[in-house]
Amino acid sequence: MPQPHDQSTHTGHDRSNSKAHLHARLSRYGTLLKEKWWLPVMGIILGVAVRTCILWYQPPSFVSLGRMIVSIKLAIPEGSVYTEELSNFIGTQAALMQSGVVVNRAYLRIQSQKPEMGTRQVALKVSVLPRTTIFVLQATGDDPAYTQAFLQACMEEYVALKKEMRTSTSDTTVAGLTEEVMRLEKELRKAEEELVQFQTTNNAVLFQEQGNSAGNYLVTLNQRLGALKSEHSLLQMLSLDQSLSRQQESIGASPSSGDVGDRAASSAGTRTDSEYFKAKQQFLLLKAESEEMAQYLRPKHPKMIAMSEEIVRREGLLKIYREQSADQLESKKASLALEITNIEKDVKAWDTKTLEIQGKTAEYQKLKANSQRTQALYDRLLATMQTLDVNKEISPESVTIMEKARPGFVGRHDLALKLAVGGGVGLALSLLLIVVLDRLDDRLTSFTELQDLFDEDVLGQIPREKSLVSNRPIPLIGPEDERHNLIEAYRSLRSSLMYMAEHGARPKTIVVTSSVPNDGKSFTTANLAITLAGAGARVLLVDADMRKGGLHSRFGVPAQPGLSEVLSAGVNWETAVHAIPGSKLSVLSRGALVTNSSELFIDDVTKRFLREAASKYDYVIMDTVPVMAADDVTSLAPHVDGVLFVIRAVYTSARIARVALDALYHRQIRVLGLVFNAVPPRTKDYYYYKYRDYYNAYPAKGANAKLKAEG
Repeated sequence: MPQPHDQSTHTGHDRSNSKAHLHARLSRYGTLLKEKWWLPVMGIILGVAVRTCILWYQPPSFVSLGRMIVSIKLAIPEGSVYTEELSNFIGTQAALMQSGVVVNRAYLRIQSQKPEMGTRQVALKVSVLPRTTIFVLQATGDDPAYTQAFLQACMEEYVALKKEMRTSTSDTTVAGLTEEVMRLEKELRKAEEELVQFQTTNNAVLFQEQGNSAGNYLVTLNQRLGALKSEHSLLQMLSLDQSLSRQQESIGASPSSGDVGDRAASSAGTRTDSEYFKAKQQFLLLKAESEEMAQYLRPKHPKMIAMSEEIVRREGLLKIYREQSADQLESKKASLALEITNIEKDVKAWDTKTLEIQGKTAEYQKLKANSQRTQALYDRLLATMQTLDVNKEISPESVTIMEKARPGFVGRHDLALKLAVGGGVGLALSLLLIVVLDRLDDRLTSFTELQDLFDEDVLGQIPREKSLVSNRPIPLIGPEDERHNLIEAYRSLRSSLMYMAEHGARPKTIVVTSSVPNDGKSFTTANLAITLAGAGARVLLVDADMRKGGLHSRFGVPAQPGLSEVLSAGVNWETAVHAIPGSKLSVLSRGALVTNSSELFIDDVTKRFLREAASKYDYVIMDTVPVMAADDVTSLAPHVDGVLFVIRAVYTSARIARVALDALYHRQIRVLGLVFNAVPPRTKDYYYYKYRDYYNAYPAKGANAKLKAEG
């Protein structure tokens, strides 16, 4: 059962694809630089040459240097009148030195002091020595004397500007302080008048004493009110017997207590309560004595009759005492309720009086604090004004000219830098041109680009090989061949063909073609046939390019008779086939050159030939004309099992290859896959080259013997 993919797996694939695309893009640019290496070189040369010409025809420039020291802190007693932004101090001063104000004033100074010099354009540059506040000023102009005078004027005008800024700031500060002191003086007089007016109509000391007394008395009233409310609530909840018992207990516990509840209970009729409890006790004793006598006397006995009469009398007396106690308890509750009401009125009245006293006291304290605060601020500002002396206290040495402007000298010290800048500009323009050429060039340079632009399966990558002898074709794979990368690439292509069928028979009749000439399709076709035969398969290699085919020269067999005679003259194809000694490979040459090969492929004789050849061989591999060169492929390919499409790296146009493939699909032709030919072995996408040292572990003879065994 397939497992669901984790999100991290997708993220890993995305990162791998991104890296692959980046490597492919870098590889493409690397290949383009190898081809167009002369463009950056020419760009650098042209940039340096143009810059040299500009410098050569420019009039000589003269440079004058000067230095200044600018202090950061300005100490003034009673606070800072003039401050600098310390975090941006250096940048601020540098910008101020070369500002338009300083420069224009320098021009005016020279014009007024040395009018014979006229006016010349001078460039001013300011830099700062590391970890210091030493500013280096550099003036560049076309006249040495004027350049020196201009730089000196800039430094002097900067010093003058700083002094003016301090003076202006100090004057503004003094004016502001004076205005503030006058305002505070008015506020102070007003506050004092309000305080005096309040004191004439109110006694502040009496307010404080009354406030304390009223507060203490209000606390006492609240305590008494709370006690009475608790007593009243308790009497409302208790029964008559519970209330009487509680009064007796409180009287017995502290008869002389000052508690409000106890005194109220005592005043409600303690004597009546005592007689009630005494009568109740006697009544209970008589009942107990009657029950004891009933155990040995009859009800009609005189003693029993007398006892019953006494019990009835005592019960009536107890009822009278109980009614009196109940009346006294209700009176007590009413008295407590009335007392609570009166005390609540007193509390409310004293609350109002206390709040009034507190309001008066708070108003007095507010007026007093306002007067004191205004007086303190007025005294502090007045002291600051009395001690502030801007002209004496601000140090005139905060800005110092360390070195006056030097005499102008010819500025050639930056010649190398200017030439380097020219070369850099030329290099940048040449690289930009390379990028533009890359955008216009759609040739495929890497396996990643091939996968991005084409949906077809890539069945193999064939490394690029160079001929050892110039003007001669690259030799085919042979039994003593030591080109291990090339051999393994074709073995991989062979495996892709042999195991590509998921169900049903694998393709036996295969056409190999490309979009345009020189894509290496004939070389690929021949080596694929050799590799298939080396695996033990019976292979017939057919040169179906009857316009320009040359496979016969590759294998050293006669060109005629060949395929053209088989299809047009009725020659038996089996007699025209040439077996390659030492292998299971057979070759059918192109035959005589013809111009109507596409008509021959449409004829039924082609179908009959393919059917008979497929019955006698395991594979029939056919090399044809490129798709865009003639109509041969679109006429022949519908009769075979599939087509292999060859694309040459750094040569085949992606747009043209796409058009050629679309032409095949338009004829309902089955494209088995793509073969990426002549891949630069050092590209990131080609992996056989990375393990080339693996073959060095085996002697060359062993590899050749293995190849022979496969053949």
